[in-house]
Amino acid sequence: MRTIDFSPLYRSVVGFDRLATLLDAAAAQDSQAGYPPYNIERVGEDAYRIEVAVAGFRPDELTIEVKENLLTVTGRKAANDDARKFLHRGLAERNFERRFQLADYVVVTEAQLADGLLSVSLERQLPEALKPRTIKIDTPATSTLIEADKAA
Repeated sequence: MRTIDFSPLYRSVVGFDRLATLLDAAAAQDSQAGYPPYNIERVGEDAYRIEVAVAGFRPDELTIEVKENLLTVTGRKAANDDARKFLHRGLAERNFERRFQLADYVVVTEAQLADGLLSVSLERQLPEALKPRTIKIDTPATSTLIEADKAA
């Protein structure tokens, strides 16, 4: 098992506790089972798509929840009490929960289920206060002219 000790880092940086927690969580998640498989795709400058293979699941058996920058995709199969007798059962219709840590200001814009793939579209939406803006630079000559124009 690989673990990383971040204690030397804490001596010289302040406010990066969340980053260390995310790295620890990512390392722990790698050791978990890989079911269901998924893709993460960048589809634009601030747009992303997560595709989760959910073959055999109906839309009412899937749940997508976002809470505090954590996207959780859950699949709960209804109890199958049929008297079916399988000679081979290769389709894994088991319950799952897949979690994705989202960056700040990343929101889910839509979700679609088609051909056994659940596609979750994400977009980074920065608030106006965080977007770059240009500040006008005044000079004393400009300010005097504007005040003179107002007086006339």
